[in-house]
This record gives sequence, structure tokens and C-alpha cells, in this order.
Amino acid sequence: MTGASLTYRVDDRRTLRALKRLEGLGKSRALMAQIGETLVQSTRERFHQSRDPEGRRWQPLNPAYAAGKRGRKILVEAGMRGGLMGSIAYRAEDDRVTVGTNKVYAAPHQFGAVIRPKNAARLVFPLGGRAVFARQVTIPARPFLGISADDRREIGRVFEDTVDALTRQR
Repeated sequence: MTGASLTYRVDDRRTLRALKRLEGLGKSRALMAQIGETLVQSTRERFHQSRDPEGRRWQPLNPAYAAGKRGRKILVEAGMRGGLMGSIAYRAEDDRVTVGTNKVYAAPHQFGAVIRPKNAARLVFPLGGRAVFARQVTIPARPFLGISADDRREIGRVFEDTVDALTRQR
């Protein structure tokens, strides 16, 4: 995923031993896929709440930009199915899951950025019905990728449910 991503990797020794047993049963990748689904849903919910993984509200939009934007949500354009939120996906492996997006504009939103012109003295863009000329534009970080405390609890529940289901089958 070239835009922005995070990888959740099991690093607790006890959990790793259990994961190895699941791997031997051919179930570890399925578990990581369930965790991936959980993290994708949690990440998409952050877009609806305009909050980072720690629960902090994202910095508000520039009022002039917000006035001309389609939709009221930050990082969400009304009527756009393939936008940033819709592009969040996961890739599961035996001992990890990567959640992210291939949108090239994801990283500036996740981490923040300063945009400067490449081939001109100023950036030129419409804002509030007029042309704006700027030497640079600062995009504040609005983290959407991450693992919250609720995510950690849910990952634990998914893991336990998977182990419980497998032990009932034996």
C-alpha cells in the first residue's frame, strides 16, 4: 500500500505461541483477516467521528474551504465512493495484518504536510470563490490509521473467539 499504512504484528510471546499453533492448523491467516476486517471498520468509523485513534478530534477545516466543500465531514467528500475512507483495506499474512490505503494523498492527511510549489513562485488554488496565491499550504495531521484501546480489546476478543471455536471443534 503506497499511500499510508500500519502493520499490526503479534509480538507477545504467549500470543505468538498460540498463533503458531493456529498456523499449524492453517487458521492463522484467517485470524489475521478477521483482525484486518475489525481494523478497517474501526478506521472507517474514525472518518465518521472525525477523530484520531486516541479519540482526539481532528483539527477543523479552514472555514473558507469548508464552505465550498461537498459534505460537512473532514476527509470525506459527499457522494464519493472511492475516496480516502472507501479505500481503506487490509492485507493478511500468517503473523501480521497491514491496514492502509493506496491513495497518494493519504500520507499528508495522516502525518500532516507542508505543500510548496515545484515550478512556480506560488501555489494557486480556488478557495471561497476566489483564487488564492500562497507560498505554501500546511495540511494538519489528521491521523486515521492506528490502533486504539478499543481496537486492542476487540483484537483480543477476535483472538479468543477464534481459539474458543477451534477448541470446541476438537
